[in-house]
Amino acid sequence: MSDDQHPLIEQRLAKIEALRDSGTDPYPVRFAPSSTAAEIHAEFGELEPEVDTGTRVSVAGRVMMLRNIGKLVFAVLQDASGRIQLFVDQGLLGDDFDRFADLDLGDWVGASGEVMTTRRGELSVRVEEFLLLAKAIRPLPEKWHGLSDLETRHRQRYLDLIVNEEARRIMEARSLVVRTLRSELEGRGFLEVETPMLQLQPGGALARPFRTHHNTLGLDMYLRIAPELYLKRLVVGGVERVFEINRNFRNEGMSPRHNPEFTMLEVYQAFADYFDMIDLTEALVAATAVGATGGTKVSYQGVDLDLTPPYRRVTYLGAIEEATGTEFATTMATGEAAARAAALGIEVEDGWPIGKIVEEVFEETTEADLLQPTVVMDFPKEISPLARTHRDDPALTERFELIVMGRELANAFSELNDPAEQRRRFEAQAAARAAGDDEAHPIDEDYIRALEYGLPPTGGMGLGVDRLVMLLTDQASIREVILFPHLKPES
Repeated sequence: MSDDQHPLIEQRLAKIEALRDSGTDPYPVRFAPSSTAAEIHAEFGELEPEVDTGTRVSVAGRVMMLRNIGKLVFAVLQDASGRIQLFVDQGLLGDDFDRFADLDLGDWVGASGEVMTTRRGELSVRVEEFLLLAKAIRPLPEKWHGLSDLETRHRQRYLDLIVNEEARRIMEARSLVVRTLRSELEGRGFLEVETPMLQLQPGGALARPFRTHHNTLGLDMYLRIAPELYLKRLVVGGVERVFEINRNFRNEGMSPRHNPEFTMLEVYQAFADYFDMIDLTEALVAATAVGATGGTKVSYQGVDLDLTPPYRRVTYLGAIEEATGTEFATTMATGEAAARAAALGIEVEDGWPIGKIVEEVFEETTEADLLQPTVVMDFPKEISPLARTHRDDPALTERFELIVMGRELANAFSELNDPAEQRRRFEAQAAARAAGDDEAHPIDEDYIRALEYGLPPTGGMGLGVDRLVMLLTDQASIREVILFPHLKPES
């Protein structure tokens, strides 16, 4: 039996027609509650049983429980803040009592009356009048305290939010994380901006873009994979501290930690380097942990984590040696690097440079075992086309990733601000693109032109908001922290 064939749907449609025939609108235009469930509990939660407060309130929400015991009906009303009981007495409500008793689970109701407690001490609103605000045609799941089918929960998030308190908790935690990031940055003098999502040329990351077509301009365009190059243009323009909490789109695989559409925080600070970005990243992660959980010690999938700064720091090549016992160096021949990778069971392709080889080794042998927050520093130049050359080693860059529970949480650089060097990096990426790497970075001539006007020493950082929320809410799948994750169409 499909949802559309549920026998209760026909019954509820008949109720709607009966309401309209009696002159009652089952979907009225407005109701003004005076109080939320949480506010009533906060003010009157310590009352003794059988107390009449003399305080009259109006509440509104969805009916989540109905119990009819003859001349009394008890209902549980759920609003955005929580739940409150409605105490409905036939003697008080009169002719409207039967209309209330005929409500269904899921209906939206507004009710007014006195705050009181029952003989059992249940805080309630004694209903003096009520209004049906929206008739629910489809019944809630029989086990209204939760859904078990993951696909239904993700596909019908509205239903998930109705019946699963955990889904609402995650949504609220996500909002708090974003609000905390914004507040922390604004408190440090950063300006929030918006940059284009629809771009003539994708850039700012090594990723495959989504392509679309602008009919009026007659141009192929791309959904952005990152806002980086636009934000650094703003630093060129004199915006010395800038950030964007942005939606990015990457036409890549889906997994428990990847969604094609995701949220990033990107931050750029003039006169700073990647050490400053480490400090900023640690401060932001710690602040959001405190905001979302009350402290910097959290548990994720059974592992106790300490997000209290400072975090352990290790170089990229040093982390590989720690994990494998095998030393790699940017000065060794590519053949030797490939042989050492092969000895570790890592397949590499002919022609790969040192940077690409060690990246493959790092991802296959090292990254997953970095559970506690770890700042991995000094990435090879070949895999960091927008990062500044390391001040002590020209084969490396001043780039770090913050890794927690074996996954990248943040990525940051001392930004490359030499336009000639940037052009050489772009050209190397363009060659890789021509050789078949569709994630390689194209040459952005306008960005190089912007650099020729002068980008001051700058530190930049990108933080994965979805992954941060996953970490702080102990969720193994990114679908749990995105309200409407991408799914295949229903069959």
